Amino acid sequence: MKSIISLYKPVGMTPLQAVDAFKKKNTDYIGKKISYPGRLDPMAQGVLLLLVGDENKKMIKYMKLDKEYRAQIVFGFSTDSYDVLGLPEFHEGDIDERELKKTIKSFQGTYTQTIPSFSSYKIKGKPLFYYARNKTLPKQLPQKKVQIKNIKINSIHTITANRLLKQIQSKISKLEGDFRQEEILKQWNKLLTNKEQKFTIADVTLSVSSGTYIRAIADDLGKQLQTGAILLNLIRTKVGKYDIGESVRLKK
Repeated sequence: MKSIISLYKPVGMTPLQAVDAFKKKNTDYIGKKISYPGRLDPMAQGVLLLLVGDENKKMIKYMKLDKEYRAQIVFGFSTDSYDVLGLPEFHEGDIDERELKKTIKSFQGTYTQTIPSFSSYKIKGKPLFYYARNKTLPKQLPQKKVQIKNIKINSIHTITANRLLKQIQSKISKLEGDFRQEEILKQWNKLLTNKEQKFTIADVTLSVSSGTYIRAIADDLGKQLQTGAILLNLIRTKVGKYDIGESVRLKK
């Protein structure tokens, strides 16, 4: 029995659901204490470290590990969750590719980001998403300093509204539980009626310090460019030395 497991969490699962699914497939771990140092959002996929038994005593050590992500950011929208699992608003504005690349690169280094309202960050013992769902968020959301150690731009390309909507529908359909799916999909369907309309996507790889919210980077990028931007796809490719290529796969 391993004390550290690099698990590939699929889209649609919360970390807790992923742990339960792992235990069902690996019954030797039933009854063992298993936790994870750092969440991975339901819409994200990739490396989720699992700590088993006494390895949980080293939680702080694993929490501090750097992360690597492959992200796709789509421009022209903002949502209250900073990704596709939020209530969307459309933003007018053209994308200049040269300015876009320059702005993306400007995020490399240390900067202060606002923690997303739909997150597990706790205030007075309750996660921020509790306050967001109950419309009782504090006037000023908490902020934190993070370090973007490297950003590589893999490509800048476009996607039609029709293809974008299909991607969003596919991702949200994988969710279990109440994530406002019906309300969110209804709004996306309203916004993406012009099937051939095109939107810009930036595909980037980021190496970041622990606790960095990639969807907050997307939101900040959209604000700087005044075009709106949200996280479309996210894959965590590495946690410390634990690489996605060695991760145990789960079937959704």
